[in-house]
Amino acid sequence: LEPIRSTFDLDPTVLSYGQDDSASHLNSTTAYSVVNISETCGANYVAPVDRQKLLANDTNLDLHRPDATRLNVLTGIFLACMAIASLSVAVGVDSLKRYNLGRTGSGSGISGVKMLVITVKQLANKYQILLLPITMFIGVEQAFIAVDFTASFVACGLGISYIGYAMISFGLANAFAAAVTPYITKLIGRFPMILATAVFHCALIVFMLLWKPTDQYYAYSIIVACWGLADGIWLIQINALSGILFPGNEEAAFSNFRLWEATGSVIMYATSPILSTFTKLVCILCVMVVGTIGYASIEVMEYRIKRGAAGKRFEIIQQTS
Repeated sequence: LEPIRSTFDLDPTVLSYGQDDSASHLNSTTAYSVVNISETCGANYVAPVDRQKLLANDTNLDLHRPDATRLNVLTGIFLACMAIASLSVAVGVDSLKRYNLGRTGSGSGISGVKMLVITVKQLANKYQILLLPITMFIGVEQAFIAVDFTASFVACGLGISYIGYAMISFGLANAFAAAVTPYITKLIGRFPMILATAVFHCALIVFMLLWKPTDQYYAYSIIVACWGLADGIWLIQINALSGILFPGNEEAAFSNFRLWEATGSVIMYATSPILSTFTKLVCILCVMVVGTIGYASIEVMEYRIKRGAAGKRFEIIQQTS
């Protein structure tokens, strides 16, 4: 459900204005866009510290703020969707008490403070430590695509009005990955699946570092759709791995997952106005490499444990025969 949930996340930059404004903008700034879009957008984009000064100088009219009416309408639509979703869950989903009759849930009676203690204690597990980089990477890459990609690639290259369309591509690819990943994993295994995703995501980041943005909308849609596919696979695989590695401690494992995922997002949001897009992409790539190495270490240790257990069982069979 996590990739599907992220499909409907709202980023402030997605609040976009209509095609009429986009058309008038293109007519008034065509000369500027043709000459400078490949030099100032994409990996070369640097978020200005003083946004008002930038707009006053009209250095890039793509980034003008939409009018308040459209912002309020879109915000109202989003809040209405939240309310409908909450009511649907409250009214349509059966109470958990129905399923807890006659059994004790692993998380029953745990207070917030106790859950915090359990979450911190879980960090003593070496597997949990090795999962932290890849978990933080998920939060970092989600924040990047929501904030930095929409600003430095889509808004800068095409205009704010195209952000919503680009994020539709991300959401569709994200949901598709969530649906097909379990079936592909059954065929090729978890380890090859994650390694293939890491290679794919690495290649995508390198492409974004080298690519010179154009005014072709389809190019942005393909990039963000590829990112959505990778994000969906990461979420499915790492969530599932957290449940597999820590049987009996699922609450602490998933609590750590959400904690460090959120930490990665906060770090990216905090550094967004400071670092250039090129620097952010390089940092994301480094975190992903470290996280993949940590995950691979877990797989290697698990393989050795299973191989050792199989060897002991073989010796016991030989002794008894």
